[in-house]
Order: sequence, then structure tokens, then C-alpha cells
Amino acid sequence: MPVAIALFTQDLRLHDNPVLHAALAAASASEVVPLFVLDDGVAATGFAVPNRAAFLADCLRDLDAGLRARGGYLVLRRGDVVAETARVAAETGAGSVHVAAGVSAFAQRREGRLRAEFGGRLVVHEAVLTALAPGAVTPAGKDHYAVFTPYLRAWQAAPRRKPLAAPRRVPVPDGVDSLPVPLVRPDSPELPPGGERAGRARWKRWTPGSRDVLAADGTSHLSPYLHFGCLSATELATRTEDEDFVRQLVWRDFHHQVLAARPSVAREDYRPRGDRWHRDEDELTAWRAGLTGYPIVDAGMRQLAAQGWMHNRARLLTASFLAKTLHHDWREGAAHFLSLLVDGDVANNQLNWQWVAGTGTDTRPNRILNPLTQAKRFDPEGAYVRRWVPELAHVPGGAVHRPWLLAERPDYPAPVVELTADRFAAGRAGGAPLG
Repeated sequence: MPVAIALFTQDLRLHDNPVLHAALAAASASEVVPLFVLDDGVAATGFAVPNRAAFLADCLRDLDAGLRARGGYLVLRRGDVVAETARVAAETGAGSVHVAAGVSAFAQRREGRLRAEFGGRLVVHEAVLTALAPGAVTPAGKDHYAVFTPYLRAWQAAPRRKPLAAPRRVPVPDGVDSLPVPLVRPDSPELPPGGERAGRARWKRWTPGSRDVLAADGTSHLSPYLHFGCLSATELATRTEDEDFVRQLVWRDFHHQVLAARPSVAREDYRPRGDRWHRDEDELTAWRAGLTGYPIVDAGMRQLAAQGWMHNRARLLTASFLAKTLHHDWREGAAHFLSLLVDGDVANNQLNWQWVAGTGTDTRPNRILNPLTQAKRFDPEGAYVRRWVPELAHVPGGAVHRPWLLAERPDYPAPVVELTADRFAAGRAGGAPLG
């Protein structure tokens, strides 16, 4: 019987999945192989860290359960993604292979190798991982938008596809071998559960609130589910009325279209500014461990270690502290975030770090976030700090943000650096002042 392959990558869902929908609708196919390959190439890059590997395992188990409820199952293989897909195609006589378009250099190389293997039998689907496909809107004479606001206007005016319903039935050929989903222990003890059902449940119970007040935590926590494609950005953008949340989805699309056009920005400055980065292993170690002596910074870093996730405002101020106050290379910070973030995404992580460091798309590259000012604005009573820095849990109110002023010094490190005025000077002259 004719068969089509739906090759899952970062689209681990049944609702609004154009790849699976098209494979089921393929004219020559009466059965579909829902395939996921634990790609050796991903492991070789170091990207498959324990937090994301554990979350991925949850996603795969959930996807398999959803497919089994529809009469099918997930075919799981391990190895080279092209070789394993070709092997499944040979085993089943598949006439077509369907896959979502990616934006990273790795994804673009994978697509090129798949095309070399399958030729016209490969069908690549756009706007699966994002609400608007990279390259769908471009400024005159350029291949991508470099500034967010013009992109936002173009995004809002552009047509987008309608969300697709989850299939009622997924017929899979008999006898296609599949590996068991591996058991993975995460690094972070409070890692959220992965999978489409968990993502949709979180979306359903989320009530938009203040996204900047750290203790209130009005953020959606949907970013891990978007990263693995358990939720569709198209469906979220279409069915969510909260304008601020949709704006964040547009930011996500914006970063994807930048990376698609400039894959090198995963490693290189988008806008080089002649930075001479500071090197101090003790400072870097203190920042990673949440022991900088600045409680608002340390709280964010400890939340990252515990949950594999960090509040967006905390991401901004911890990144600014490393890149702008200590003037460490943004790549050091980005690498640490990627080692733990369950939503670790090359486009969003690297380009947000560059935005903070002043080497990216920010039109104000000299912007520096003072951690004490940020603490006063976004954690005025210190509840967020007391949640994540237990050494200071007994300190009342806003005094928790300046423990060095307390009459009785707690068991907490002194600041790694003094916040003098010159550290917040606007001029760069080859880099912000090193102090």
C-alpha cells in the first residue's frame, strides 16, 4: 500500500501540524509513518543536554500516546536522520517524505541532505515552527528585517494560514520497527513535564498577568512547548486575544527570520562593535552559580538551575549583568543558558543575548540594566529573591536587595563588583568600561 513519511523535528504535536496533515492527505498514500529520529548529529553538537533530552522524551511518549489513540504509533529510530529516514522509506516503499522547514544552520544542512537523498519526493512545509514563515515578509531590497518594529507592522499585515484540526485517525503500516523512548534524568529538579497534552493544559489554565513583576510571574511558561512544537505558534497567535502575548510570538518569528537569513549569528556578532571582552573565571563562575552578591541576579540564575527555565525579566537583567556590567563575552552567557534552558532555542537564545550585549538588533546598543534599579522596579518587596535565595529569606521587604547594608551580615557573598557610575556610562569606544 502507498505510504508517506511524516518526519517530525520540532513539531511534536497532532493539533495544527501541516507536516502530518499533508502526509495524511498525500494523493499516493493510504498509510503514514510518523517518524522521529534521535539524531546523532544533534548529540554531536552538544545541544542535547539533559534538561532538553528529558523534556523531549516526555514529548515523544506523549506523541506516541496521541497517535495510538488514533490507531497508529510513533516510529522512533536512532542514528543519522537522513540514513534512518531512507531506511524507513525503503522498508515501507514510501512515496513522499514531509518535514517542517527549519532556520538554523543545522536545520538547513539537514534539509539539503534530505533533498539530495529524496529529490522531488521531499516536501518541505513552511510556517510550521513559526506563525509566519521566515522570508514571507522582507523590506525592499533586503532578505530580512533587522529592526523589530517595521517587522511587527509587516507581520500584522501579512496573511497567515488557519490552524488545522488534529487528525481523527492515523493509519500506520504494520510491522515497522520502533525503539522505546529513552529514560533521561534532567539536571534541574523542577523541570516541567513535556508533551502536547501538558502544553495545551498549561495554555488553557494560563491567565495573562503582569509579565514584568518577578514574584507575580504572569508569564505563560509556554516557551518550552513552543520550542519543541508541542504547541503551534499559528494556533496561539490566532486564538489568543492578549496583545502582549502575541507581540512576544512576533518577537519569536522576528528572531527566526534573522537566523534563517544569517545562520552565522548563532556564533558571530550580528553587528560587530569592536568589543574587547573581559575575562575573569571567578566572576563567570560566581555568575553561573548565582553567587554574584547581587540578589536579583542570583535569584534568576538559581531559578534557571532549579527549573531549567527563567522569568523573561530575569533573563534580561542576568544577561545584562554579565555582558554589560562585567563585560564578559555574550557567547559565554549564551552557552550557559543553553546548557540548562529547556526552551533553549538557537534563534531566541543567541539573538536575545546579542540584543542585550549590544551586538544584535537593538537600536540602542549602549543600553545597560542596573540590577538594583531593576530589583526596585520588578521585585520591590523582594518576594522573588526570597523564593530563590534562601540565605536571605529572613530579610524583610526591599532591604533584601542590598544585603551588604544590613547590620548583621547574612551568609551570603559580597558583590563581585561595585556598581560605580562609570559602569553605566553610555560610550563604548571598543567596549563598555571594564572597571
